[in-house]
Amino acid sequence: MIDKILRRAAVEEMTGLSRSTLYRMMDRGEFPRPARIGQRAVGWRQSSVNTWLSQCTSAEECRA
Repeated sequence: MIDKILRRAAVEEMTGLSRSTLYRMMDRGEFPRPARIGQRAVGWRQSSVNTWLSQCTSAEECRA
């Protein structure tokens, strides 16, 4: 199975989180960090985002 790379807009759509919330949560270690896919581009592994989503136990916890 191929692990798809998701760009930020797709991650925002999947999680319902805004750009600023994603980066704030990454700084706190609460959301997976993206992988570098180019000189100025990053993307998240779909499996990492899916794992994070499956570990959310409450909407408040996942969207903090």
